[in-house]
Amino acid sequence: MADNRQIRKYLMAVDIGNTHTVIGLFQDEHFIKAWRIRTDREATSDELAVTLDQLCRLAEIELRNICDIVISCVVPTLIHSWEELTLHYMNKKALVVQKDVAVEMPILYKRPYEVGADRLVNSLAAYSRYKEAVIIVDYGTATTFDCVSSKGEYLGGSIAPGLILAAEALFKGTSRLPRVELFPKPETALGQDTASAIKAGIIYGFAGLTDGIIRRLFAELGLKPSVIATGGLAPIIAPYCNLIETVVPYLVLEGLFLVYKRFKSSGD
Repeated sequence: MADNRQIRKYLMAVDIGNTHTVIGLFQDEHFIKAWRIRTDREATSDELAVTLDQLCRLAEIELRNICDIVISCVVPTLIHSWEELTLHYMNKKALVVQKDVAVEMPILYKRPYEVGADRLVNSLAAYSRYKEAVIIVDYGTATTFDCVSSKGEYLGGSIAPGLILAAEALFKGTSRLPRVELFPKPETALGQDTASAIKAGIIYGFAGLTDGIIRRLFAELGLKPSVIATGGLAPIIAPYCNLIETVVPYLVLEGLFLVYKRFKSSGD
């Protein structure tokens, strides 16, 4: 007897960052699943396929049921491996932001080609949520601040070191300071031992950095846009920031989904 059950099809969105790669699945325009894995700059397409297949199986999804894939990447050496993976194991050609498809957003940057695909995709998703001026703070390998105008124009922003990068710099650049974990959150800024003092300095320091830069951006923009935080470390810092309104850890996946929809609707 034939199996007449309808096979579910999924869209996969992949954001390849310097430290982590975020992978999301969408079905019928609904975000249903996300994974965060370590970015291996030397990973082959075969190694990536094994990892992806295992993740899908854990979610009871067959890799062959991925109907399409859209990718943003700030690690150029990995684009080829991901493209090979999609061609050989999924029989698909991936849409690569800034290579095969562009983010449809005016970029008012002196050198538009320097803006990372992830920053543009985040900006697109945030503007689609608010439909007004917005600032996006992304806590990743770097801490980025991106500004979008009320007209949906990418204006630019600021870049600071990331939390993990700062903590590692303290460990590697000193003789006696230990490597510390940023979890759990510090209870006080008054550390009573070296590890708690470092943790307090990183967490409260970056909260102050966040609010300080946002205030400067408010002054330079001449208005107070909505502020949205994203990235894997956003839930750690946001509770200590006075000016962050909303945390959306997977904002970049929302943006990639929007890029995919626009590309497909254009008939390309």
